[in-house]
Amino acid sequence: MSIRHATLHQLRIFAAVARHMSFARAAEELHLTPPALSIQVRQLAEAVGQPLFDQIGKKIYLTAAGEALTSACQDVLDRLEYFTQELAALQGLEKGSLRVATLSTTKYFIPRLLGGFCAEHPGVDTALFIGNRETLLERLVHNQDDLYILGQPPEHMNVVAEAFADNPLVVVSRSDHPLASEKDLEPSRLRDVSFILRELGSGTRLAAEKFFGRHGVTLKTRMEFGSNEAVKQSVAGGLGITVLSASTICAELASGELAVLDVCGFPLERKWYAVYPAGKQISPIVKAFMEYLFAASAHHGSG
Repeated sequence: MSIRHATLHQLRIFAAVARHMSFARAAEELHLTPPALSIQVRQLAEAVGQPLFDQIGKKIYLTAAGEALTSACQDVLDRLEYFTQELAALQGLEKGSLRVATLSTTKYFIPRLLGGFCAEHPGVDTALFIGNRETLLERLVHNQDDLYILGQPPEHMNVVAEAFADNPLVVVSRSDHPLASEKDLEPSRLRDVSFILRELGSGTRLAAEKFFGRHGVTLKTRMEFGSNEAVKQSVAGGLGITVLSASTICAELASGELAVLDVCGFPLERKWYAVYPAGKQISPIVKAFMEYLFAASAHHGSG
């Protein structure tokens, strides 16, 4: 039996097992019984002529042939999805899907933009995943979504990253903080001030630590959180100051709860990026959403 006889059904099953590294979880996702799934994977391995998985204890690992097949599967399934959407576009229909994964920091504007896009393209089935940077990079590695919205493209991965909006970072305190009324604060003045920071690996935190490190300042971290909301609440409670994306504090600035400190070198000028794996076929729907992002940001800004 040759790989040419492998079925699409088998490729989809294998892709799910490789993604989850678990027969049971793949079977659950595909609504198959584990024995039925195992038979299909075994037949596929016979077609390839080599084992696709090694089992060590209770864990499974991809063999070299399994790794190569994972890449081939993704190419085939991506190309089919692209063709489906091309076909829909040729028929003048707006069908297909759009899966966007975005940082929790963008929840103040990306869902609104996605909502506007959906209103213009009601036939598109959309899904939005919101998480932290580490989770998004994990999803990017496994190509789980069509597009990723990040404040800092990963340097260690082969991706296409297109900047579509400004993402300035500012130093934030409670409005009655002693430093809130001062002008032109040197970064060194913040050496002994307690900071409330995002979790390790967060793009905002990386940028803040890099900036202060260049000025010989090691931040005195009092607490760290995985969400902007928790950071803002702690700052509002007087537990310290922080560095956040300006787009996340509009409401608190308007209410007078928080203030932006006038620190030399801030705001840190950063961008929001639309990111996808290099070499990935971008469907007409994803292209249309990216154009919508650029147009909306040009007209309204991201805040």
